[in-house]
Amino acid sequence: MPATPASPDPTMEAIGQAVGEGRSGHTLSARHKLLELWAAIGVTGDPLHRCSLAHYLADLYEDPAQALAWDVRALDAADAVTEQRVQEHHAGLHIAGFYPSLHLNLADDYRRLQSFDAATEHINAAKEHAPHLRQDAYGAHLRTAVDEVAEAISRRDTAKRPSAPGPAGLSSP
Repeated sequence: MPATPASPDPTMEAIGQAVGEGRSGHTLSARHKLLELWAAIGVTGDPLHRCSLAHYLADLYEDPAQALAWDVRALDAADAVTEQRVQEHHAGLHIAGFYPSLHLNLADDYRRLQSFDAATEHINAAKEHAPHLRQDAYGAHLRTAVDEVAEAISRRDTAKRPSAPGPAGLSSP
């Protein structure tokens, strides 16, 4: 994601600060801050805020069922985000580019929960949306993760992937 937003957004800045805190190893504090922001945003708040917050918050849970709940919220919110809203936040972003990561995370959650049919459905959706990824390091990272999760699904492997985002090493965009 390019560094300069189109216009200041204090909520997105607060989400970013909490994510940074989580990535630096302060998982509980980051989770607490994001949950407070969620309460302030509300379930009918700005879909971009809800999508971003839920997507990152899911990464702060080791339990795949808890992560799944937040990843479902992120996908639901993404479906309500307009391209105009994304462009208002950052001219270089497109909502279509969110979907590969959102579906990847859901596929991984379902796989870890042994729900392989649902995992397959979401990994196929991630692959379908992968052409919307940028041709950069982030896009390459996600394409690799899609391949890893697809392979794990085919093996019926429920172990957490070493490269997966999470409290021990957050790397999710």
